[in-house]
Amino acid sequence: MALNRDFVGRASTPSPPYEVSRVKIKEFAAAIGDDNPVYRDAEAARAVGHPDVIAPPTFPIVFSLVGGSILADPELGLNFAMVVHGEQRFEYQRPIHAGDELVTVSTVTDIRSVGRNELITVRSDVSTVEGEPVCTTYNTIVERGGAG
Repeated sequence: MALNRDFVGRASTPSPPYEVSRVKIKEFAAAIGDDNPVYRDAEAARAVGHPDVIAPPTFPIVFSLVGGSILADPELGLNFAMVVHGEQRFEYQRPIHAGDELVTVSTVTDIRSVGRNELITVRSDVSTVEGEPVCTTYNTIVERGGAG
């Protein structure tokens, strides 16, 4: 069944705050196989001008789509059992640091059919709880067989 095109332009409410911890950054860096010391060692991060360890560039995927409860809305019609990763990109205003408390607002920017698949693109604007913009993520997910 095709996804509900009425969702294009619809935004989620702000997510609950996500507290970025050194442990989560270290676990994520290990999971992606990146041993850069700025992801593990506060002194190494401070030596290059950061207040604490920073997160790898793809770290927002940990929390940015879950903040988008819009994807779980039954009226959208997304079948999570048929979802695979399409693509993602990140635009940063500043690095994510341990200790940041971040909120996300996700907006459906596109839904389209490609062959038998449905593609949905979601922009997630990530900011601190104080409102400072941190980054914007763009994620395209594919619902296999949803179009036909």
